[in-house]
Amino acid sequence: MKEFIISEAKAETAILVGLITQAQDEAKTKEYLDELEFLADTAGAVTVKRFTQKVNGPSSITYVGKGKLEEIRSFIQAEEDAEREIGMVIFDDELSAKQLRNIEAVLKVKILDRTTLILDIFAMRAQTANAKTQVELAQYRYMLPRLQRLWTHLERQGGGSGSGGGKGSVGLRGPGETQLEMDRRIILQRITLLKQRLVEIDRQKNTQRKNRGRMIRVALVGYTNVGKSTLMNLIAKSEVFAENKLFATLDTTVRKVVIENLPFLLADTVGFIRKLPTDLVDSFKSTLDEVREADLLLHVVDISHPDFEEQIQVVEKTLGELGCADKPSMIVFNKIDNYTWIEKEPDDLTPMTKENIPLDELKKTWMAKLNDNCLFISAKEKVNIDEFKDVLYKTVRELHVQKYPYNDFLYPIEE
Repeated sequence: MKEFIISEAKAETAILVGLITQAQDEAKTKEYLDELEFLADTAGAVTVKRFTQKVNGPSSITYVGKGKLEEIRSFIQAEEDAEREIGMVIFDDELSAKQLRNIEAVLKVKILDRTTLILDIFAMRAQTANAKTQVELAQYRYMLPRLQRLWTHLERQGGGSGSGGGKGSVGLRGPGETQLEMDRRIILQRITLLKQRLVEIDRQKNTQRKNRGRMIRVALVGYTNVGKSTLMNLIAKSEVFAENKLFATLDTTVRKVVIENLPFLLADTVGFIRKLPTDLVDSFKSTLDEVREADLLLHVVDISHPDFEEQIQVVEKTLGELGCADKPSMIVFNKIDNYTWIEKEPDDLTPMTKENIPLDELKKTWMAKLNDNCLFISAKEKVNIDEFKDVLYKTVRELHVQKYPYNDFLYPIEE
């Protein structure tokens, strides 16, 4: 799977490419490219240039227009002339085999798309056999429809066992096609094997879940890099890996937590992201079983992120796809210590934007309707953590009494 790995020994330089369309304006494209740059940084690449193009939609041949592709090629050549090598060009959407082949033919450098980059990061982050198996399965699923471009160097060999050489002659299958068929067969066999392995791993995990006893299960969900693992470490007093990188956590971590006299299980799950590859969602379904089986979802949101509302929508959409939209949930707005706003001048008559709203005013918007299902904290600075624990305790206690009524004498609900 070396095709997906970016070397960490020496940071490669990267160019980012995105499109501005009717469905995605310039501001939205900038946000997506900011996130793509964060992904590249997480994978160990340094972004040196961005290219965008206003079009109705991506070209089925080269994603961007021919002129824009030549502009990118000219920049790469200029950098090479100045002895500054460009390691790769990363496109903000998933590319087809045809697009990859045509773009590589012009730019003559390594081409990645958003999906490849995310798969690369997942491959770097995977630690357990479960995560490694899921990532490998996703990689093979991604690679399968793109196999042809891996063997284009064999096309020139042509030939075959037949005579003549006419295009329609029988027996003129070249070695490239033979190798392609062989690789397709090997990959399909590997996919089948990996699926079987995941079924076995999932069976073991189901046994583990059944042995956890009668405790309420709480799952931390949210966009990637919103502080779920930091909150997990704070509440569970554990040492889950946490850093300011995307997808720092791949494997679901489950810890027993006791608040006052009430024990429950707390799970930290993989973060979601915009344009999350379908193959990854399918491959990681066993990991997301902790979300499906949870009695309560704590949806952690980075309120300091300028586009946190869209991140909420992405998470809610993904939860809906997992069949978890109706589960009891609380929104935990994290990183209030990082929240910033710009005060407008008294004579500024332009409409108010979310960048001009103080946190206290923001809390009075749609968030006010959430009542106790909405909390504002800073896990890093431990702000409002006692209030968070108190609300969490009361919510878990109510769920426990509803689910295990014969235990209500242990955790009575106050009138």
